[in-house]
Amino acid sequence: MLAIRLQQADQAEETDTATQVFDQTIRDFLQSAASSAPTPGGGSIAALSAALGASMGSMVANITSGPKFEHVQDQMAGIVKLMQSAMSEAESFLKKDMESFAGYMSAMALPKSTDEEKKFRSTELQKAAVQAASVPLHLMKRSCEIMTELDKVTDMVNKNVISDLGIALINLDAAVQAAWITVEINLGSIKDESVRSSFRTTGAELASRSAELKQRVLENIKEKLV
Repeated sequence: MLAIRLQQADQAEETDTATQVFDQTIRDFLQSAASSAPTPGGGSIAALSAALGASMGSMVANITSGPKFEHVQDQMAGIVKLMQSAMSEAESFLKKDMESFAGYMSAMALPKSTDEEKKFRSTELQKAAVQAASVPLHLMKRSCEIMTELDKVTDMVNKNVISDLGIALINLDAAVQAAWITVEINLGSIKDESVRSSFRTTGAELASRSAELKQRVLENIKEKLV
């Protein structure tokens, strides 16, 4: 019983730490990520990349203002609202990523002395592995959705910040590709072949879609830079 309580305490501490990540200074976050601590890790970096991309998308829309852009103000207001929501979602993904790692480590630490304990531990490990892959997969999906919306307004935004729109797409695609490799590394721990296959198919499609979106938008942007 004491071991279980210690595991629960460790997981609660990990969750508390996760809620504080977005309140850290950039320097503190980088030092945490660079340390030997397992979190924040790759999944957290992917979530931060998504937040950075969304922040640039919001800035571009906010700067596309004034009489010259009055005809696209509704679209820009929509983009700002979407990007602000995306930044909050990215924070949530970061927390969930850290929590899913804590959950997997807690499952790993479960006792396995008896057949009953082994069976329970195996079940909990599978739940934790599926969760560890689900979180970055959902981040991939959401990042692709954000990129799609930014693609729609590429020809509307203020040309003075068109390069920043490109940076938004680059960071969002980085989030997708980083999340995809995080999904892939967790697939090996999932025993259910149907779940593993579904995750692999969905992830590969999202990674490909994101790369194509980024490339198309960047080509459009570079034409406008000339």
